[in-house]
Amino acid sequence: MAYSYALNSIYNNYLTTYAPKSVNGRYDTHKKSELRDVYSSIVKLNKETPLSIIDSSATSQEYAINMKENARELRNTIASLGGLDEEALLGKKTAFTSDSTVADVKYIGDVSSDEEASAGFKLFVEKLATSQINTGNYIEDKEIELEPGTYSFDIGINGMSYEFQFNINEGETNLQLQQKLSRLINNSNVGLKSDIVESPQGNALRLETNLTGIDGDKQLLFSVSDDNTSKSTGVVDYLGLNSVSQLPDNAKFYLNDEPHDSYSNHFTVAKIYEVTINKVQEINDEPISIGLKADTDSMAENIYKFAMGYNEFIKNASSFLETQPKTGYLLGEMNRITSFYHNDLQNIGISFDEGGYLKVNDDVLTEKITSSDALDSFSGVRKFTNSILNKANQVSLNPMNYVQKTIVAYKNPEKEFASPYITSQYSGMMFNSYC
Repeated sequence: MAYSYALNSIYNNYLTTYAPKSVNGRYDTHKKSELRDVYSSIVKLNKETPLSIIDSSATSQEYAINMKENARELRNTIASLGGLDEEALLGKKTAFTSDSTVADVKYIGDVSSDEEASAGFKLFVEKLATSQINTGNYIEDKEIELEPGTYSFDIGINGMSYEFQFNINEGETNLQLQQKLSRLINNSNVGLKSDIVESPQGNALRLETNLTGIDGDKQLLFSVSDDNTSKSTGVVDYLGLNSVSQLPDNAKFYLNDEPHDSYSNHFTVAKIYEVTINKVQEINDEPISIGLKADTDSMAENIYKFAMGYNEFIKNASSFLETQPKTGYLLGEMNRITSFYHNDLQNIGISFDEGGYLKVNDDVLTEKITSSDALDSFSGVRKFTNSILNKANQVSLNPMNYVQKTIVAYKNPEKEFASPYITSQYSGMMFNSYC
């Protein structure tokens, strides 16, 4: 168990230092069949790849991790735009809202989603969900009137009670005390955030819950008290920490004239729409419309998102050109893929600049969207996306293919065997200095 924790800490250190930090659980989990495919690919790779000595410098470690994680990021971007099957690539539907100031919406369904639910709905926002806010007493920034010593108070939240201990020192001011407690609460991660509110009457310490809404008959999400705390008392009344200035409440809204409520201003509808409500509507306002864009409009939006993901991958790879010469080999492979699909891409307004970045001509793309054979026009970009997906999978599987290395032995073509050495280079390079 200790070894597992240590290795996990090592990898997380590299990952957060050198690579993207986003993890998408939906696309970073896999079926058994997908894991079998990965295993088969590893076995094949180990059989065919010659043995080599790699450059295990810190720069190469950074590069390998960055390439692997950025390839994963590109794969997830493609997966999020319709799936990983070639027929479904870039086919994800896109939701729209008639007024984004009232609500933002995102489509989270898939091809099996109920067609009737996909038809859309009307939304009217009556009330936003609110958090609980306690605003303390406004007091002047002068010397604290409490005696120096060790004080404490308790915060009850989410069914738990947390004691906060601190010292009041000789000559300390009210503002210094408020700032100290604000830092103490913010660093505690108990579900509260704190700041200092300024006014002509002085400064007040404000506490606010991270969550919104209420559950059942419970009126408050947290409480502050020093009635039964272990150290000196008096700071709660002195600073007014238990003074509630805003009660928590649920969001209230109507979906197709049917009343609903939610703990949060962020909720899902029919497991297809992810909605975030932003403001309350006036009583005379019309409900806003939420639904799905036409397939061609969705395809165009997916192309823009794919272009951003592709360009980000090229940008990250290009940043290592000076320190890792084999990066040029990877960029050359990407360029050959784009050259093969040049005519198909140019037909819908996609081109590439000298740096290898993808550019979309809005006018040409819009013209193709409105043409009678719009969907057929996008078959080429689907094939191109599938080729990029395959390349991203290859880079993710073996980023060491693009690290400087010296070949020391080729495999015997007549007696191939699966050696675990090739793919273990990646992890071994990172953990070697910890052994």
